[in-house]
Amino acid sequence: MRYQYLAAALALLVFNPAFAQTSGGKFFTDGVQRQFQQIQGLAMKTAEKVGEDLYSFKPTPDVRSLGGVLGHIADGNRLLCTVASGQAVDFEKIMKDPSGVQVHEKKTSKAEIIAALNETKAFCESVFAKIDDTSGQEPVTWFGGQKMPKVMILTLLNNHAWEHYGNLVTYMRLKGIVPPSSERPPTAQDEP
Repeated sequence: MRYQYLAAALALLVFNPAFAQTSGGKFFTDGVQRQFQQIQGLAMKTAEKVGEDLYSFKPTPDVRSLGGVLGHIADGNRLLCTVASGQAVDFEKIMKDPSGVQVHEKKTSKAEIIAALNETKAFCESVFAKIDDTSGQEPVTWFGGQKMPKVMILTLLNNHAWEHYGNLVTYMRLKGIVPPSSERPPTAQDEP
């Protein structure tokens, strides 16, 4: 399913007639960045909303804790934005020993994880600031040595965060917490 999304996004980027009009602009990259800001906002709201006592909660023993999922999102931000920036990443080393990129998911305190989400979001925003629709087509090396356009790596960034936000929604629902994405916006009737 993930590759279907990638293929669709790539088709829009490469074959869309509007692309010719936006070459050098930020039409596509701005869209990907807005999606990034949306999902990162939901991850941050989750980190802030859930009590620290639930950061160690695991629905089953063989999955990440709630805090571990939030930290994993931060780790994904760092790795994927490093790749999208064009910096070299040793994927063979990561495959042999992923502990080098699993830094934030090992953190346990709410403050540490919120700081990691903020830090990695800022790093990714700096990468988005340097990429436009033209430079977003530049290939970078991905797992297995395959080449992918920078903007597709940023699309993977969003897919990764959405996937794990889905885990967080389940964790919160199991604890009777309404996820940020399901909160009812305040209305005039709610005001005193």
